Amino acid sequence: MSMEMAAWSSMYNAMHAQEDRRPFSRAVLRRIAGFARPHKARLFWFLASSTVLAVLTVATPVLAGQAVNAIIAGDDLGLVVGLAALIAGIALAEAGFGLVTRWFSASIGEGLILDLRTAVYDHVQRMPVAFFTRTRTGALVSRLNNDVIGAQRAFSDVLSGVVSNTVTLLLTLVVMVGISWQITLLALVLLPVFVLPARRMGSRLARLEREATEHDAAMGTRMTERFSAPGATLVKLFGRPREESAEFAFRARRVRDIGVRTAMVQEVFITALTLVSALALALVYGLGGYFVFTGGLDSGSVVALALLLSRLYAPLTSLASARVEVMSAMVSFSRVFEVLDLEPLVKEAPDARPVPEGPVSVEFDRVGFGYPSADRFSLASLEEVVTLDDRDGGQVLHGIDFTAAPGETVALVGSSGAGKSTIAQLVPRLYDVDSGAVRISGVDVRELSAASLRSAVGMVTQDGHLFHETIRANLLLARPEATDEQLWDVLRRARLDGLVAALPDGLDTMVGERGYRFSGGERQRLTIARLLLASPGLVILDEATSSLDATSEAAVQEALAEALRGRTAIVIAHRLSTVRSADRILVIEEGRIVEQGSHEELLAAHGRYEELYRTQFADSAAEDGAGAHAAGPCSTAPAAAG
Repeated sequence: MSMEMAAWSSMYNAMHAQEDRRPFSRAVLRRIAGFARPHKARLFWFLASSTVLAVLTVATPVLAGQAVNAIIAGDDLGLVVGLAALIAGIALAEAGFGLVTRWFSASIGEGLILDLRTAVYDHVQRMPVAFFTRTRTGALVSRLNNDVIGAQRAFSDVLSGVVSNTVTLLLTLVVMVGISWQITLLALVLLPVFVLPARRMGSRLARLEREATEHDAAMGTRMTERFSAPGATLVKLFGRPREESAEFAFRARRVRDIGVRTAMVQEVFITALTLVSALALALVYGLGGYFVFTGGLDSGSVVALALLLSRLYAPLTSLASARVEVMSAMVSFSRVFEVLDLEPLVKEAPDARPVPEGPVSVEFDRVGFGYPSADRFSLASLEEVVTLDDRDGGQVLHGIDFTAAPGETVALVGSSGAGKSTIAQLVPRLYDVDSGAVRISGVDVRELSAASLRSAVGMVTQDGHLFHETIRANLLLARPEATDEQLWDVLRRARLDGLVAALPDGLDTMVGERGYRFSGGERQRLTIARLLLASPGLVILDEATSSLDATSEAAVQEALAEALRGRTAIVIAHRLSTVRSADRILVIEEGRIVEQGSHEELLAAHGRYEELYRTQFADSAAEDGAGAHAAGPCSTAPAAAG
């Protein structure tokens, strides 16, 4: 590596090094070793090839000096040709070992990225829903990208650099001292002129880089929010185009200005170091020439010293910044381990068993529950706050006790925030109870395997979320092995087959971000089709039609009626037709069951249900013709604690 290339490398590493100086312990190093262990064979050969490459790098200048002496002597052409051939052979060997070293470096680095990313991704999937409601998505994605790549550099770049540069430096010093200790000493005197500007300029460039990164991140966040379907709609309705453009342009201009300053600082720095390099070479040739004329050196030795000089400054500069690189890599590892150290609130039992065969029942046995505080499942750095909120959510459910027999529909009604959605979320184990138990077919859900629980329980929520993929891909989430015939069957049962068949790409139509290419009712029916494909024994409906117009709701009601046929159901209801058709109604207030019974029984009791009937259900009662008919089920309630 030339001195100029070493300068560029030093600046780049300083610019991209992280300033976080949190300490790291031996435990962190042991965990790093754990990730490196599967790659230990390749690591060995990687270090061995790096060492050989360093030896070959030093050998070339020495041979070049001998070739010059042989040429000047002019008495042995065979020796000159032999040395030239040897230099060519070493060049070929360098190229070969360079490729081999790079392959090992890339293989280890990319393998480590794979291991870390899959470990973090798998771990994050086990985190509770509350984790995702508090975490900033961009910060979490950064752990999977920037920090993982930063950790990978510890193996692919830093490790090889330290080994090869150390070997190169030691060999170069030994050879240079052997040729002329005086010239070597003077060369080392110039070293601070070479190294110190690199570190100082690197720090300055790092500040500019961080400011540019902050502005880029702000622009990225702004574009992500404004370019999404709901964000673009909001901007068009309430946004101020001039102010929006001015804010974006301000940051873009700042990034431009920083780019210009960065380019000039880099150019000044490289120009100065090129000058230092030229002065160093001038010193070697001048002092070396003096020693040649006085008989202290031969011409070949001067040439060898000049070539070795670059082999001396380049590794010294790289090693000078190695500590910063190592600390930066350790910070990246620590940030990755920080996510991996978050304990999932819901864990599968080692001896988990499947849901018993046959019809599914649900039992709540004196269930008590409160939402956990953020410090139990989140990170301040992921929320981008200074400290986490350590307050818990208080007790939400108090002694909830009821049973839904196989094939029975139980409706939950009550005020907003009463705890209806919380009850629904405990069944598929999105959270675990604090006291009591939730049982499916007589077995505590904490004793069931996650796979069988997901197969037995299907849930339709208010937002009807779809991924930005095809209709086929969104449906196959429920059953990856399903055939096209089965897909068309569930679409027919969800009253969507005609719509999908009329689309140019049919099942391969992209639904758009969050399914925004379809109406609310169409999105909801797609989620119902997905539920039908899963064919669970237990269905939970949480606000499935609360945001739909009358026409869309009617179509969804028909699809929901199909989804509930022959299945056990827990329905959070807001329409009188759903409540009246339920086998049993539970009135939830402040996390307690205050009343339960049939529609007629609860009206006759003249309690809280009658109040809801006169207020919450008044509009739906009028639409249903004062209760003359019963439509299919639906649901409404606040998503978090409703």
